[in-house]
Amino acid sequence: MTAAVAAIDLGATSGRVMLGHVGHNELSVRPVARFPNGPVRSGADLRWDATGLYARILEGLASALREEHDIASIGVDAWAVDYALLKDGVRLGEPFHYRDERNQPASERVHELVSPTELYAANGLQFLPFNTLYQLSAETDLDSADSFLLIPDLVNFWLTGRQVAERTNASTTGLLGISTGEWDDALIERLGLPRRLFPELVDAGSLVGPLEPRTAREIGASGPISVTSVGSHDTASAVVAIPAQTDDFAYISCGTWGLVGVELEHPVLTEASRAANFTNEGGVDGRVRFLHNVMGLWLLSECVREWEHDDLPGLLAAAAALETPVGVFDANDPVFLAPDGMPERIAAWLREHGQPVPATRAEYVRSIVESLAVAFAAAVRTAGELSGKAVRVIHLVGGGSQNELLCQLTADRSGLPVLAGPVEATAIGNVLVQARAQGFATGSLEALRSLVAAAFSPKRYDPRD
Repeated sequence: MTAAVAAIDLGATSGRVMLGHVGHNELSVRPVARFPNGPVRSGADLRWDATGLYARILEGLASALREEHDIASIGVDAWAVDYALLKDGVRLGEPFHYRDERNQPASERVHELVSPTELYAANGLQFLPFNTLYQLSAETDLDSADSFLLIPDLVNFWLTGRQVAERTNASTTGLLGISTGEWDDALIERLGLPRRLFPELVDAGSLVGPLEPRTAREIGASGPISVTSVGSHDTASAVVAIPAQTDDFAYISCGTWGLVGVELEHPVLTEASRAANFTNEGGVDGRVRFLHNVMGLWLLSECVREWEHDDLPGLLAAAAALETPVGVFDANDPVFLAPDGMPERIAAWLREHGQPVPATRAEYVRSIVESLAVAFAAAVRTAGELSGKAVRVIHLVGGGSQNELLCQLTADRSGLPVLAGPVEATAIGNVLVQARAQGFATGSLEALRSLVAAAFSPKRYDPRD
């Protein structure tokens, strides 16, 4: 028996609706809708257009139902940390974008209340100035709100009318106890945040609710459709779809961000881990995603946007053909976090550190890709050292798996084989968790990964001497 499910996969630069079919030894996904996503300026604020995003989601679901009338379930994953405030179910403005400038001073105020060492012991998260606890501490409208919902939970609420928080994404807020998997009431009180804001927690694979009748009519559903919680943090879904046959792997989920790490049974909360800025985020089935955030393909996409250049394959080919060395910069430097002016900021960093400044766009691209490969390789080595896990292969999934230069340079810099693909790992993981919840797939994460390995053959890149 084969099930059809729809995966809503929202990234920081684009979104998609995918149709998935899963059955005994069967797995396939195909896109039915793609749409752009990105920050919008509202006065001095940087925000998301959640209203427009939801309209495109509904259009995508309608397209999915025109292609497949019998969809059993819908699941939603998205980027982490950002949220909407609500009052009586009504959103109080569009959500802030995590790159908004309000976050840095808020993080400093939080650290006056709770030291970074105490925070790491409580939540196990690497320091990022846009983690949700810092954003909430920057809010001026909390007194008016009675709840907050992370982006995928917001979409689930609009689809079903039920407000819940799925644990993998809740783990990125900094307000979920690392040892309990529950909201950390003591930390919430210490930071002066209203406890009423925090919704009920649910696990990936649980039923959120049926699709609301009005929404079902709007998208053309002819029968009942469940909305199922998945690994709602997109990386949690991507890691489900790693086509690994053994457990000695590291992963790189590469898109706007590069999430580099290993999968563990238990968190790593050592001082060395905190100092290395590694994070312990929740995974599906209680696994731990022990990883480091690297700036990712954001560096490249921002340059291409500023150049108004639409031939990225041509730029990558020219970059791969270069025979002269290029400057390598620290892809983790927060100077690259904000939008606009990316080529100039890269040039300034290289100049200040005595590195050659790119003279052509191809040299910029090669410098970015080399710098990402260096950062990825370093994060893989550190993940292995801090966790004690032997790493013998790197699985690189997501959009970055199509970047042959990046895959080869990552293999070269790490000294490990890189297995690239699947490109749509996040949507595949989303589909698999739904299918298992609906009874159309069974077993552990390893069993689900066997389906992925059978359906999608990764491309292998071996280190060059």
